[in-house]
Formats: sequence, C-alpha cells, structure tokens
Amino acid sequence: MGIFVSLFRAINVGGNNQVRMEALRELHEKLGFGKVTTLLQTGNVVFESDEIDPKLLVELISNEFEKRFGFHSEVIIRTPAELQEIFKGNPFHESPEKESKFLVVMFLSAAPELEAYEALLAGYTGPEEIRLAERELYIYYSEGQGHSKLTNVYIEKKLKVMGTARNWNTVTKLLEMTQR
Repeated sequence: MGIFVSLFRAINVGGNNQVRMEALRELHEKLGFGKVTTLLQTGNVVFESDEIDPKLLVELISNEFEKRFGFHSEVIIRTPAELQEIFKGNPFHESPEKESKFLVVMFLSAAPELEAYEALLAGYTGPEEIRLAERELYIYYSEGQGHSKLTNVYIEKKLKVMGTARNWNTVTKLLEMTQR
C-alpha cells in the first residue's frame, strides 16, 4: 500500500474544463483507492493505493478521467518521498527575501534534456528565476505569476515535456497531507 498525490493539469483554470473536487474524489474511489482527499479546486488528490507503479496509476486515472468527464487532462503522480525531496530541494529556501507566495513548482511528466533546459534559460530574459531539479522546475516569479510572460505553455514548448504548476503553499500543504 502506498500514498500518492495526483496532480491534474489544466482543470478549473479560467472557467475552463470544470471538474468538481467531489467528482475527482469519486473517480479515485471508483478505481479502488482509499483515504481519498482533495485540496483546493485545481486538481490535487491525495490517496492510498495497493498499486504502487506510478506509470500504471497515471494510465488508470487518465483513462477513467477521460471516460467520466469527456476530455483529457494530463495527470502527474508524486509520492510523499518525492514531495519531501522537492521541499528539501527548494533552491530559494536559503533566501529569506524571497516570499513563498511568489514561488511555484512545475511538476514535469519527465526530466527534460539538459539542452532543452539551457534553451529555456537562453531564450527567456524576464525577471523570473528558474531552477531545474530532475522532474521539477522551481520558478520564482518576483513580480507575480499573473503578469509574467513565462507561462506554462512557453515552458512546456521549450522543455519538450508536459507539466503542471503549483504554488509553494500548495506544495507544502500536499506534503503535510501525505504525512498522515
């Protein structure tokens, strides 16, 4: 039995692809997962599963999601140990002047090639600070994410991998939820 977090991409954003969290809980329960809880309206689900292969979990959840809601949403799975490493690996942790409300973690579906990451850094000249740690991209939006030209779509295009972003407060809360 393992504990996992499923992170859904591009649901309940800007009024599009609306999915109630109750429906996401029901979807996970239908798949036989236990202790299912959600966080916020952006597609964060913590659950227990006898199946411990993250790739198989992604496939099961993605297929059931598309059947149930009629559209596809990418799903990224992380374990409590991975969330703990993400928390510990925060490259901005030692910078007290950096406010956590401006920090975002982009959970990537795979580790991008180093050349793709270098292309992202070379091709973008905004004020944001970007750090890669295998399958996570830490981004400090010094002027706020809402006004930035460093969008998820731009990042995905440059890195050539899919991702979904969560603010630092959400990452911290998800980690807490997995420590039950």
